[in-house]
Amino acid sequence: MLGGVPTGKVRYDNLKAAVSAVLGFTRARTESARWTAFREHYGVEAFYCQPGIKGAHEKGGVEGDIGWFRRNHLVPIPEVGSLDELNEMIDRWDEADEGRRIGARARTVGEYLAIERPLLRTVSQGPFETGLLLPVRVDRYSQITVRTNRYSVPARFIGRQLRVMLHASHLIVYDGQQVVAEHDRLFAKGGRRLELDHYLEVLIRKPGALPGATALEQARAAGKFTPVHDTWWAAACKAHGDRDGTRALIEVLLLARHLPTEHLVTGLAAALRAGALTADAGRPGGPQSR
Repeated sequence: MLGGVPTGKVRYDNLKAAVSAVLGFTRARTESARWTAFREHYGVEAFYCQPGIKGAHEKGGVEGDIGWFRRNHLVPIPEVGSLDELNEMIDRWDEADEGRRIGARARTVGEYLAIERPLLRTVSQGPFETGLLLPVRVDRYSQITVRTNRYSVPARFIGRQLRVMLHASHLIVYDGQQVVAEHDRLFAKGGRRLELDHYLEVLIRKPGALPGATALEQARAAGKFTPVHDTWWAAACKAHGDRDGTRALIEVLLLARHLPTEHLVTGLAAALRAGALTADAGRPGGPQSR
């Protein structure tokens, strides 16, 4: 947003993500390892405000602007569908704010920024990786444990050592340099986030485990396993028996790895109308009759 890094000291109010401990009545601080890595990456020199009332005058202007932003944009609290949507809204508000004039100052926020921008130091390195890289082992349930919560990975990795890049709102699982799973992050303790697709190779050998699977329940809740899937499954079980009908459904779900979900659902709906209850029913150009 700024287009560079300030060349002088940047004032901070002892934020907990950066400051592990305030040392006496001085400005010396024990910093967190990630914050130190961030500062060194961008060459930022931090100046920490005095804690409490003593430091109030050192940050008044910043806190005043934060209060203005909150009152004008976050009251009432905006309703959004995701953190990404909120961040996009904030970016638009920031851009609009460049046309604002603070008090009786001669120039707008954007005009002052244009004057200061050439004074910023350019960033020679790439973006700083804010995620935390953690080693994990896949248990016999094809799950990894990250900060008290469990997340699924493809069953072929059971017993393997993988790596997780943990971000504020999501996590990415790697096998070497290959991404093998991605999940939205859970924040309550003891939760599980399971992807039905990760278990298909196991379920096709044990189709009786599918009806009560937690991964299926979560897929339904997320809208990934639709009423069309359920209707086709019931029809296939009626035609072929529970075991073979469920196995046919799992084979259909495996097609989703190579087809957009909406195409697969459309194919299943067409197959239902035609009475096509074989494993390739969801494939484009698949059978139109039993």
